[in-house]
Amino acid sequence: MLTSRQNPLVKQLRKLHRVKERRKQNCFLLEGTHLVEEACSVSWPLKVVCHTETWQRSHPQLWHQATQQAQQVELVSESVLESIATTAHPDGVVAIASQQQFPPASTPPSLVLALEALQDPGNLGTIIRTAAAAGVDRVWLSEDSVDVAHPKVLRASAGQWFRLPIEQRATWHDDVAQLRGALQIVATCPTASQTYWDLDLTLPTLILVGNEGAGLSDEAMQLADVQVSIPSVAAVESLNVAVAAALLLYEAVRQRQAD
Repeated sequence: MLTSRQNPLVKQLRKLHRVKERRKQNCFLLEGTHLVEEACSVSWPLKVVCHTETWQRSHPQLWHQATQQAQQVELVSESVLESIATTAHPDGVVAIASQQQFPPASTPPSLVLALEALQDPGNLGTIIRTAAAAGVDRVWLSEDSVDVAHPKVLRASAGQWFRLPIEQRATWHDDVAQLRGALQIVATCPTASQTYWDLDLTLPTLILVGNEGAGLSDEAMQLADVQVSIPSVAAVESLNVAVAAALLLYEAVRQRQAD
């Protein structure tokens, strides 16, 4: 059992609290039973699984599955587990998972979500969860957004993070521009005269969603073929970005199911 917080493995795990180290090591932390279970269910590559005795007794089947899937499994003390977790009350397991690229799509995308400069990890995780439920083909995230492997993003996605191709791209604007003509590009804009439910979302579509406070940049707006608004009463300035994304995605679902 690992009982020292000075152990090299423990130090490595703690380094992964920082985005710089996650990108340097090309891996990230999974905290809690649910995320480890979801990773195992899709055979996501695990480097290390650290767990307590109590957790192993409570989850023997998942412990066995993680043991078969991970490169290294370590029994650790409760205090060590608390030191490597970012949550205040970890439930007994933390893992290191490898970053991996999803294979290229075999068919052209039908519904893409492109997110610019999102800053709140809870918003991003919620959007990922919603996008997976709505059948989005892929999610593109601009480089200046919150890190896609932030622990709060993973938790807020409720495990759907592993089932949806998500890429954080330095070439975000160029990549979106290359899809012009192949997909209609839709941007949300509070002053747009057309509402989102008047748009034909049965067409192959890329939806642009912007920063929580500033919205989409002028550069991103110029990429759009059409701008749409989400109606609200005058006293409400704007909707939460995750709510706004959900409305557009599920309008696409509604139209496509009715088509």
